Amino acid sequence: MSQRIKTAISGSLPKPAWLAEPEKLWAPWQLQGEALEQAKADAMRLAVDDQLRAGITVIGDGEQTRQHFVTTFIEHLSGVDFVNRKTVRIRNRYDADVPVVIDKVVRTKSVFVEDAKRLRKLTKGPIKFTLPGPMTMIDTLFDDYYKSREKLAWAFAEILNQEALELAAAGIDVVQFDEPAFNVFFDEVRDWGVKTLERAAQGLSCKSAVHICYGYGIEANIKWKQGLGEEWRQYEHVFPLLANSTIDQVSLECQNSRVPMELIAMLKGKDVMVGAIDVATSTVETPEQVADVLRRALKYVDVKHIHGCTNCGLVTMPRDIAAAKLQALAAGADLLSKELGLD
Repeated sequence: MSQRIKTAISGSLPKPAWLAEPEKLWAPWQLQGEALEQAKADAMRLAVDDQLRAGITVIGDGEQTRQHFVTTFIEHLSGVDFVNRKTVRIRNRYDADVPVVIDKVVRTKSVFVEDAKRLRKLTKGPIKFTLPGPMTMIDTLFDDYYKSREKLAWAFAEILNQEALELAAAGIDVVQFDEPAFNVFFDEVRDWGVKTLERAAQGLSCKSAVHICYGYGIEANIKWKQGLGEEWRQYEHVFPLLANSTIDQVSLECQNSRVPMELIAMLKGKDVMVGAIDVATSTVETPEQVADVLRRALKYVDVKHIHGCTNCGLVTMPRDIAAAKLQALAAGADLLSKELGLD
């Protein structure tokens, strides 16, 4: 087995213009019915092809079948009203009209398992599939039933576990839970956030991962980061908790960030997916810049636990820029692998 540094996307890739409006979150679909389903399948195949051509080693679906990384999953659950929405503050950064929990949330059928089976057929290599984490799910809803963030998070954790177990059975090698809310609600992360995350990953036969970043490259997130000061130490609250958890891998943001690299030393024993691609700029990194970020991470994490990754999803970027960034990510990891004499 090759010992070269592995690479992966954190989750999303840009959608083709014939599928959804480009460079936009929650972009409406351009098609309907059977034509839409075929277009989603075609877009997934293109997303996989882009990764394989770039040299990415752990392949994702690019989230091509989802309008949004959280709400598309919730759409398939009962107990949530998507018609009579209410406005909430998302992670204390921006307002959004979100669905309302009006009854007990229940997963009546698989959500992404058919997508996972399709992804499995598109490559013989390792594959990763992403799900929203429990805390981030509750932060993207208005709760008018449970009246408790913790109770709703536990309900979602059990539902997510049902889905994750089916994804693993479909041949997924890594199930990743996206928890950007972990960078905001530190008391809740400590009190029950990591516990609900572990419940979501309970019993998996494959690797489990959590992705914690500073958000997509949208204006609200960029402005938020500008006010975080000279050092971004949010991870300092979360990493010790994750180090003691059952989660196998942690995905984080490093390229062009003010995160002190030494913080990842707190993740001893975990695989660390080092964000070496900035999703908030259209400037394409050079392989040398990618290698430099990964090289700095090696001061604190053993090379066998280092993976190259993107800071966050690339869905808001132009497709040609995203493809170039994937190529830079793979080339940078290869550059460092050769430097280190890895097979």
